[in-house]
Amino acid sequence: MLAHIERESLSLSEAVDRIESVTTNPALTREILDTAELRGVIEREEGRLRTRRGGTFVRFERQVVEREGDYECRRCGAGLSTGHFVRFESGELGPFGPSCVRKVLGRE
Repeated sequence: MLAHIERESLSLSEAVDRIESVTTNPALTREILDTAELRGVIEREEGRLRTRRGGTFVRFERQVVEREGDYECRRCGAGLSTGHFVRFESGELGPFGPSCVRKVLGRE
């Protein structure tokens, strides 16, 4: 997900908020950040993360799929009748509600 940051930089807390859509384990969050830095996806600078590859932003119209069903938002836990799933090369992430998918993708 960090490889798909649309902005040039974001705060560490914004990055952690996005990572928490996948895990709330602090050790795993730290590992994700360390791995992203080692792979050249991000660089850390004074409490901010900067993209090093220019980011390959998510094309909302193509990579976010809506499905009807009985879901729980992965970010906030709200009940959903329509889940929003983000397609990445490595698989799908979701479900999210409409506002949470925008927050996770940095389009709030």
